[in-house]
Amino acid sequence: MGVTSPNFAPSDGTPVDTTAIADRVRALMPQVLTDLEDLTRIPSISLSAYDQAHVEASAEATAALLRAEGLEVEIVREGGRPAVIGHRPGPPGAPTVMLYAHHDVQPTGDEADWDSPPFEPTLRDGRLYGRGAADDKAGIMAHVAALRAHGDDLPVGVTVFVEGEEEIGSDSLPAILERHGEKLRADAIVLADSTNWAIGEPALTTTLRGMIRVVVTVSTLDHGIHSGMFGGAVPDALMALVRVLASLHDDAGNLAVEGLNSGHAADLEFSEERLRQESGLLDGVRTIGSDSLLSRMWTKPSATIIGIDAPSVETASNTLVPTARAKVSVRIAPDQDDERAFELVKDHLLANVPWGARVEVELEERGLGFAANAEGPIYEQARAAFTDAWGVAPVDIGVGGSIPFVAAFAEQFPDAAILVTGVEDPDTRAHGANESLHLGEFERVCVAEAILLARLGAMTDTNGGTDG
Repeated sequence: MGVTSPNFAPSDGTPVDTTAIADRVRALMPQVLTDLEDLTRIPSISLSAYDQAHVEASAEATAALLRAEGLEVEIVREGGRPAVIGHRPGPPGAPTVMLYAHHDVQPTGDEADWDSPPFEPTLRDGRLYGRGAADDKAGIMAHVAALRAHGDDLPVGVTVFVEGEEEIGSDSLPAILERHGEKLRADAIVLADSTNWAIGEPALTTTLRGMIRVVVTVSTLDHGIHSGMFGGAVPDALMALVRVLASLHDDAGNLAVEGLNSGHAADLEFSEERLRQESGLLDGVRTIGSDSLLSRMWTKPSATIIGIDAPSVETASNTLVPTARAKVSVRIAPDQDDERAFELVKDHLLANVPWGARVEVELEERGLGFAANAEGPIYEQARAAFTDAWGVAPVDIGVGGSIPFVAAFAEQFPDAAILVTGVEDPDTRAHGANESLHLGEFERVCVAEAILLARLGAMTDTNGGTDG
């Protein structure tokens, strides 16, 4: 997956004026930031419980930004949220680059946890705070900035694809790829939805874990009964559920499900001190699992209990609870088949049911991981562009989070070089309260993408290209 296109060879020797491109991008940044703030003000939460008119407004605003840069734009819906597809041809024989981002965002959670209103973008200490300011409306604006930097002299053909339901699993993406796949075909795909290694240190994401999400329902009674009268002889569903969930990990915190794939991450320096700082791990709380920290987070399977249906502490009565449910998020190795992973997790849970309790395990969502073959001329040009923008070479990283659409693109376009880049940094707090974008890093992202387009435009076409 993610191999480079055989049609393009390294640069034909045409020099790329990286300094001039960087200067143009920097001059554009005030307007780019204004447009990003406008996008961030739109509460485009794609979950069904929220007003979807805002998602429609976000798609329209994105489409308007792309039309202003001379792209032919359409808004498409294939049974889900609106996606935006824009295209602009490049010079004859130039490669085509597809630029991906998404315009939908996560819910805010408790707004009391935010230091400023989540949909009123706020500048503090060199960062822009707001839901979606980084994930992933900054990705949209990085693409727009790169287009603006080249103006009428776009060196490559460009297709921009901005999805509207990434945060809810991209359910309609297969239908979009089936119906509009030829419009999206490209020699290189830039997916701006990941992170950099650190502030001042760029990264290309070359592996992603896959995921499954399951709902576990445990029942022991057909109705609630008095805990004093029957407790000690009759098991309650919550106690049984806790025992089932506890079986997922061994005493060291490793996932105890047998048969799942596992791997080792790249040998990058990552200290426990850095982990504690970035994660907010409390003093005295130990890390879990074995192997290197990066392997635990990037290439080994893990499980997290992300929700439980049970009586609240404030409203609880002295009752044996008859039925309880939990939602479990399982991250799987980049090369793990997601359907096989579900069967292994389900078998494990059913094998660890205490006291004959009734257990149902439902698959709610699944997604494959991704491992790139990050070699070849297009990757070389990407690394060079990052070096131009940051002044240091990028590192190849893995990401423990799952972005299932990357695997979908890799399957649909097996000959394209897939470049997973990012606008985030370790303190972005995407999906959490006080999500923010580091403006210095964002400028470097925009510079790198503009230079990348120029570098790809200078490559030699050996077989006609896709946009001739």
